[in-house]
Amino acid sequence: MLDPPFLPFCILLGCLGFVCVAFVCAWCQHWHGGFALDGSTQTFNWHPVLMVTGMVVLYGAAALVYRLPSTWSGPKLPWKVLHGTLALAAFVLTVLGLAAVFRFHNDHGTPNMYSLHSWLGLVTVLLFSCQWLAGFSAFLLPWAPAWLRALYKPVHIFFGSTILLLSVASCVSGINEKLFFSLKNGTTEYKRLPAEAVFANTLGLLLLLFGLLVLGALARPSWKRPEADSADSCQPLLGAER
Repeated sequence: MLDPPFLPFCILLGCLGFVCVAFVCAWCQHWHGGFALDGSTQTFNWHPVLMVTGMVVLYGAAALVYRLPSTWSGPKLPWKVLHGTLALAAFVLTVLGLAAVFRFHNDHGTPNMYSLHSWLGLVTVLLFSCQWLAGFSAFLLPWAPAWLRALYKPVHIFFGSTILLLSVASCVSGINEKLFFSLKNGTTEYKRLPAEAVFANTLGLLLLLFGLLVLGALARPSWKRPEADSADSCQPLLGAER
């Protein structure tokens, strides 16, 4: 079975993530007037940019931290901190993205939380919140016993992959919903496949490819950190000796 080296794959994935962010920025800038903080449509444009950057690209990077060969030896604690920090950064961007869409809806009298996209996104964000808090409490705070961390670890891994899958699904459904709304009032209907539709559909496929590649990397046994961990693999952040 083909087993490509991880680092070239990681560089390729990083480039793909950058392309996804560049695509969503270009979509909002070229077809929807750019960005603002005044409650206008330009305020809404922060929503797709922040959600793609946070919930997909940064979250995917956080998920792959332990696949880096440099994490396989030596202290594990710094990599725990990096993993948690990237996930926290993704969460902060997600909250800002939600604030942007709620601000836009409230300023224009648009109902909140009525579409499948919004329900799916809310479920994803709530799961992400619980995942981060549980991971921080279990792996970085001193009160969790080793047996509890060992018991929770596979649950944490499972929900990590699940949340990434839900994030991609939320973004793709959001792209589709935005196209239906914007092209319904435009000069060319969605079914005529104007340039914006081609561009945004391509963005959706790129996000799907990014998510699948991250999930594939997480599932590849040869890229997993060996189980013979270092002495601090179960050491919490605040439990180090002074």
